[in-house]
Amino acid sequence: MALNAIPKILVTGKNGQVGFELQRSLAVLGEVIAVDREECDLSNPAAIRELVQRVRPDIIVNPAAYTAVDKAESEVELATALNAIAPQVLAEEAAKLGALLVHYSTDYVFDGKKDGYYVETDKPNPQSVYGKTKLAGELAVAAANPRHLIFRTSWVFGVHGGNFLKTMLRLMLQRDALSVINDQYGAPTSASLLADVTAQIVAQYVRSADQSNFAYGTYHLLAAGETSWYGYALLINEFATLQGYTLKIAAKDIQAIPASAYPLPAPRPANSRLDSRKLQSTFGLVLPQWPSAVQQVMMLIKQA
Repeated sequence: MALNAIPKILVTGKNGQVGFELQRSLAVLGEVIAVDREECDLSNPAAIRELVQRVRPDIIVNPAAYTAVDKAESEVELATALNAIAPQVLAEEAAKLGALLVHYSTDYVFDGKKDGYYVETDKPNPQSVYGKTKLAGELAVAAANPRHLIFRTSWVFGVHGGNFLKTMLRLMLQRDALSVINDQYGAPTSASLLADVTAQIVAQYVRSADQSNFAYGTYHLLAAGETSWYGYALLINEFATLQGYTLKIAAKDIQAIPASAYPLPAPRPANSRLDSRKLQSTFGLVLPQWPSAVQQVMMLIKQA
């Protein structure tokens, strides 16, 4: 890619949490072509190949995924198609064009049994169909296209789409009491942070004098800090009170429970803490603490 060229950027999953934000963040870098399932069925490899060959992008950014973690246990074929096969096809087509593929993955590739923060070189050991298919996607992308960036993240939330923050807000407006899991730990990460950091790194790629030696690979991209789902819920309650939400619930009405008291079809990692130092040092970035984006997104939801 010539340094002065305007890159063509293909974004999948434009109506998802991250895809929605990427359209904003990447718009300053080039021509963004964003698609959703109506414009390209990612469970159909032929449709993916046709799209990429028609658009001929310089960069593909793929936030689209099958994310219904519990349903994946019974919809293995569809989860595999979207999380493993689609990224492989995108990577193969990107490689033919010499294009960069940016792909997103998850803390669920780990079993959550490590004591400390997971680093990129820790051995994955997914425990759910969702985690296994996302790991398969990672491996396929890395094998098919050397020009790839894989960003593992956790606990994504935003103004657009469904997520824990919006669910908690709704329940706090409706219910007199809540029970929330207190023995699973991670970092709530806003879709806008993922999109903004992606844009900053893609900008470095576009400006790079030697893209063949760019710092391709797998990175952990998430907000700084950590909390439990229970701690997250308490902060949501605190911010909602400060922002003037009319809640039916106070902090004392939120009960901490173990994950064992709320069994689900798909196991969750007890430890979803990912170490992002590799990303920060490689690309010269500082990732913010997670509460700031929670407060900001809640204000935007209230104004909507």
